[in-house]
Amino acid sequence: MKILAVETSCDDTGISILKTGNNGSFSAQGRPVSGWKILSNIVASQIKVHQKYGGVYPMMAKREHQRNLLPTFIKALKESKLMTSQIPNPKSQTNSKFQILNSILEREPELGGKIIPFLKKYRKPDIDLIAVTNGPGLEPCLWVGINFAKALSCLWDVPIISVNHIESHILVNYLKNKSIELPAIALVVSGGHTQLILMKKIGDYKILGETRDDAAGECFDKCAKILGLGYPGGPAIAKLASQHPTPNTKHPKLPRPMIATKDYDFSFSGLKTAVLYKDQKTKTKNQRYKREMAYDIQQAIIDVLIKKTMKAVKNFDARSLILGGGVSANQELRKQFKNKIEKESPDTEFLVPKPDLSTDNALMVAIAGYFKARQNKFPKWQDIEADANLRVE
Repeated sequence: MKILAVETSCDDTGISILKTGNNGSFSAQGRPVSGWKILSNIVASQIKVHQKYGGVYPMMAKREHQRNLLPTFIKALKESKLMTSQIPNPKSQTNSKFQILNSILEREPELGGKIIPFLKKYRKPDIDLIAVTNGPGLEPCLWVGINFAKALSCLWDVPIISVNHIESHILVNYLKNKSIELPAIALVVSGGHTQLILMKKIGDYKILGETRDDAAGECFDKCAKILGLGYPGGPAIAKLASQHPTPNTKHPKLPRPMIATKDYDFSFSGLKTAVLYKDQKTKTKNQRYKREMAYDIQQAIIDVLIKKTMKAVKNFDARSLILGGGVSANQELRKQFKNKIEKESPDTEFLVPKPDLSTDNALMVAIAGYFKARQNKFPKWQDIEADANLRVE
């Protein structure tokens, strides 16, 4: 089975093609019997577009998705060796389905103007299933990917399935860990989300806690902007923090919001505000000052994430701890989580994807689509809609 996956939940345009073995057959435990083969996993980043604004602008991101989807799609097909031959006389195609495609892509004129001529020109590739992110995320961006996937599903008569972006960040860990021990605690932490989730089995989740205001990644971005470090803030702060020569010496002491509360919720707006006040009061803002601030911003976020997560691991007797989301690409976060697990809960398996699979990509969508497809619940393409606030519960 070959799965074409589409990801446009925020500012990365992702197309991936995943081949599954044994027709996707499962063991009794609901785990894949055979391995997967990644045929392609292409991501078109919009970082340069949004850098000067210090954050993502939804309508601008939507426009870039419309521009990026077709070239990303073509690149994925070529890399997968699934690019098909041209139709000898594409003008002869007066199929009524193309009228439907025009209707589907009515609100995506730039995309429609590119993809419809392409689809008229080339034969259907060897694709068995289409998976697309339908939430959570930025609604204008989600709709671009959904309408693109709908058009392909309609024209090719290929089943389509919608997947949850948060669940995708969790299930991508199955790529290299085919036998994850459950129950698991999953921490999904990114620019838009900070959620602590109890995973009893695939498809059975409970949100234990989440951010009440800024997500961790959003806090990184806003703090970086205050310090004049640019966007995205997470990598910029991590780089400066790694240059702090003697972390044990005196450095700015920032708050660790909600670190001692009995619940599993997070709050990072207070940290951002503390950084702002500290910056306003500081007269000498040299490189040393920025290194020290970057170190403590990063450590404050890590301290809160680890404390809350480890409490959940212990209280729910988790057999696995799963990290996902863009912030989980942070090397210091990974290292400190690993050390904490080895020290306090050595029987708990620690799972985190490669950094390039921690950030948004379509391969994680393909994997989530694979698991969801095993339930044999395929919606009509007409019924798939964007849900910016989609929950995993």
